[in-house]
Amino acid sequence: MLLDRHSSTAHSAYHDLLRLLLDDRTSDLRGTPSRVERNGHVYWYDSFRIGTDVRKTYIGEETPELLTRISRHRELKVEAEARAAERARLVRILRAERMMSHDAATGSLLAAMATAGVFRLGGTVVGTHAFRLYEGELGLRYRFDDLAQTGDLDIASFERLSLALDDQAEPPVEQVLANFAFEPVPTLDPGPAWRWRQSQSKGAALVEFLTPAFGEEGLRPLAALGVSAQALHHLNYLIAEPIPAAVLYRSGVLVQIPRPERFAIHKLIVAARREARDKIKAEKDRRQARFLVEALAEDRPDDLRDAYKDALSRGPKWQDRITTTLKLMP
Repeated sequence: MLLDRHSSTAHSAYHDLLRLLLDDRTSDLRGTPSRVERNGHVYWYDSFRIGTDVRKTYIGEETPELLTRISRHRELKVEAEARAAERARLVRILRAERMMSHDAATGSLLAAMATAGVFRLGGTVVGTHAFRLYEGELGLRYRFDDLAQTGDLDIASFERLSLALDDQAEPPVEQVLANFAFEPVPTLDPGPAWRWRQSQSKGAALVEFLTPAFGEEGLRPLAALGVSAQALHHLNYLIAEPIPAAVLYRSGVLVQIPRPERFAIHKLIVAARREARDKIKAEKDRRQARFLVEALAEDRPDDLRDAYKDALSRGPKWQDRITTTLKLMP
């Protein structure tokens, strides 16, 4: 496959936009940054007073980049207005370079979820909406057939992380979805819903929440988001070490997505699981995997090789599913 690349201008503009969105997340601190250690991980919180109560809002897991931003948070706050104008300029450049933006319905929903803290609290966009965001990350143009996209949105998060953060989305996710005319899809299981469907008049889109299964698949709570999630095997591999991504809606929306090499290998696995019951989705999985594998083999071969070896090391079922899918591909 001959890779069709965006210009160096577009690739640079995307990563500048992403950097500014990450700066914005830290510039909104209302109090004092505080460090908390839990289960071998270091998390940072914004600690502030409301009356006599001390509140904590989760900022992120400690990284060198986050520590640098925290040390500059006062400076970043002063620069907020200039940064907003620069973000809008970069989005105009990216649209002029023909990088795909999201439709208004999806963009506004993702923006509302970001404002509520869904992605800050561990939510990771998966599925085709994540796939399309690799266009900016990798600087590659997509063809129409590469996407074959529906309006459905899948968000995954770790159950244990959601509980450990000791913070919650505000407003609650259920309220965000209700504001966009989504209603819970009835199930036989008690407790919060894991699927929401938009009313027919609004487009009938579907939002699903997912979480890795460690043991049997089923429903699990996501405490930070206040929803249930369908637990699935292999998802822990997909959403480990997610990366930030910029959605081209208005002046940019910060979300997070799986690493592209993990997404590619995961698609090989789920395609084998789907082949018997949904050949159309299985073919879409193989097409997305093929696109990313060929791109990463050229641009990031070490990352691709490491992700492939990691998946193969997880046992014979993983190996069989990857091999089954590869036999069906050129």
